Formats: sequence, structure tokens, C-alpha cells
Amino acid sequence: MHSLSLLDWVALAVFTLCWMGYAALVDHHPALRARSVIAAMDAHRHRWLQITVTRENRIMDTNIIGNLMNSTSFLANTAIFILGGLVAMMGSPEIGTRVFGALPFAAPSDPAAWEMKIALLLFIFVRAFFELTWALRQFNYCSIVIGGISHDPADPTREGHAAMAAKVANRAARHFNTGLRAYYFGLAALAWILHPLALILASLVVLRELYRREFRSVVREALREG
Repeated sequence: MHSLSLLDWVALAVFTLCWMGYAALVDHHPALRARSVIAAMDAHRHRWLQITVTRENRIMDTNIIGNLMNSTSFLANTAIFILGGLVAMMGSPEIGTRVFGALPFAAPSDPAAWEMKIALLLFIFVRAFFELTWALRQFNYCSIVIGGISHDPADPTREGHAAMAAKVANRAARHFNTGLRAYYFGLAALAWILHPLALILASLVVLRELYRREFRSVVREALREG
């Protein structure tokens, strides 16, 4: 760790503030969270599962859950492959520093600094894997709850089971979003291998893009109008 320069520590602090600070505000500030695209989709998922009780044939609903599980599983599997590559890079610091050191504008990096940078990427994608696999399990739970919703219009538990399924689906979507956000910041952390200034720039670009997509996008406006 002593091999990291002051600029490296500043870049790491900016990266951490962008990632953790953004997550803390968006996920835990009620007024801000209510304006996000995730909150808008929460309402649509709740509406979808309330309508589910009126359908006797729920093949469409199970297909929707299956599509959600497939996309989540794809990202979780990809995280495993990324982690395997990062472990290999951690085990060969000399080769890694030589290859990336040949790139234009790349800052020189000794083995200790290299391991610190790869360790950050490992932490990010381990977190992404845990978030995505938990989202996958919750989508699986949601499919089971949907399967248990009664077809009998006189059954008083139908609305409650639909609300339960919506709550589980919304929690799954939030963990999926957290895992996907880790992917974005993982790409930003990759820039640290080149130069600490690249990490700062990439962190700010990712922060801006996440904010734009979650609070200023055309899709968000369309979902809120709906």
C-alpha cells in the first residue's frame, strides 16, 4: 500500500465517494428514491401482479419472471468469469504491469500497487456476484408465490398474495440494480490500471451517466406518465 502515490489515494477516495455516496443517497433517501426510474418500475410491477389475479392462464407472467431470471443469471455468470480473470491477473503481476505499462499514457505501477488495483476490482465484482445471485433467488421466490395465487375469485387471500409477489419482485429488482451499478463502477475502476486521473474521470462519467439514466432519462418520464 505504501507504493501508492498521493494522487492514487485521491483517485480512490473520489471513486469511493462516487460509488458509495451515490448508492447511499439514491437507495436510502426517500424523497430522492421516489423520483427514480426504479421507483416508477416498482409501481408498474405492483400493477402487473395485481392484474395477475384476474388471469386464469398465467403463462405470460411466468415468461416475464423467466426473462428477468435469465438476464440476472447472465450477469451473475459473467461476474464469475471476470473474477476468474482477475485472480489470474493477481497471480501474475509482472506480466500485467508489463502489458498495461506499454499502453499510451499509462502510469508506471509496481507489483504492490498492481495488486491493490486488482483487489479493488475483485471486491467490486464479488459484490456484484452476491447482489445478482440474491436477486436471482428472489425472482425465483416470486415465481413460486405467483404459482400459489388462487384461481378462485372468492378466495380472500388472492390480493394479499399478489401484493406479496410484488414486494418480492421489487426487492429483487433493487438488488439487480445494485449489482448492475457495481458493473458500471467496475468499468470505472478498470481505468485506475492506466492512471489515477483516468480513475477520477471515469468515476465522474459513470456517476453522471447513472444519474442521467435514473433521474433524467426519457424512459423515466414515460414510466412516470404511465
